Amino acid sequence: MWGGRFALGPSEALDALNRSLPVDHRLWPQDVAASKAWVHALCQAGVVTAAEEAQLLSGLDRVADKLADGAAVGAPDEDVHTLVERLLYAEVGAVAGKLHTGRSRNDQVATDLRLWTLDAIDELDAAIAALGRALVAKAKDGLAAILPGYTHGQRAQPVRWAYVLLAHAWPLVRDRQRLADARRRTAEMPLGSGALAGSGFPVDRVLLKEALGFRAISANALDATGDRDFVADVLFAIALTGAHLSRLGAELITYASGEFGFVTLADSFSTGSSLMPQKRNPDVFELARGKAGRLLGDFVALLTTLKGIPAGYQKDL
Repeated sequence: MWGGRFALGPSEALDALNRSLPVDHRLWPQDVAASKAWVHALCQAGVVTAAEEAQLLSGLDRVADKLADGAAVGAPDEDVHTLVERLLYAEVGAVAGKLHTGRSRNDQVATDLRLWTLDAIDELDAAIAALGRALVAKAKDGLAAILPGYTHGQRAQPVRWAYVLLAHAWPLVRDRQRLADARRRTAEMPLGSGALAGSGFPVDRVLLKEALGFRAISANALDATGDRDFVADVLFAIALTGAHLSRLGAELITYASGEFGFVTLADSFSTGSSLMPQKRNPDVFELARGKAGRLLGDFVALLTTLKGIPAGYQKDL
């Protein structure tokens, strides 16, 4: 992967520190998809022939099949990009070397990460929507139930159980709106930015955008290769969703207690005690409440990293 001035390879210690494949191997579907779009753009630009394009595309399809079967497990490669290229060489030979023409791993990983994040946003949105529907369904079932409403932890006014449930459903609506807003900013394509100042080949970035399903094209290559704001956007939205789920969990823990007794947890979502057989423990809500802290920690960790990084790609991105 490296050439030019280096006379020696990296030390074992550097190789171990520098190797990101155990983390970024999950990006292989996006890396293959972006590579296929890039091959087509190279063909349109006259960099590869139609025959080479067909050969590379077929080879990438076979690489995807191998990766789906677990080819990344135990692979020696530095990252997902070198993994895909090594497997492609095994499939098509020397023509695989043309795949990386005019492309840098800097714009490559930025593209892969955005594509992966778009898929993750859609999965999260579907899960939050399903939870919202479940709360609404429970609210409809509980229209007749009346319980105390609380402020400051003290009984205040009588309210319907449905009203309480919907008070936890509405934050989920806002969570989905935040994810949709983050998705819009994530759907900006950096591919074609090169290492920091664009590609040296006349690739059609509009063609790439349409092939990969992006909304827009990045305007500044130096910014695009070093931009992880979209990750922070999503992590903030997720952290706030976690806070909302934590509040829901905390309330249900209280309502399920013997002192309140407003709700009864199903056996399939409760745990017991090895010493006290009468217990019905709300572990699922306690775990949801606890995991919310990890989501907040991930968000703060990213901001802590981003605050000290100058413009352009850096390894700690």
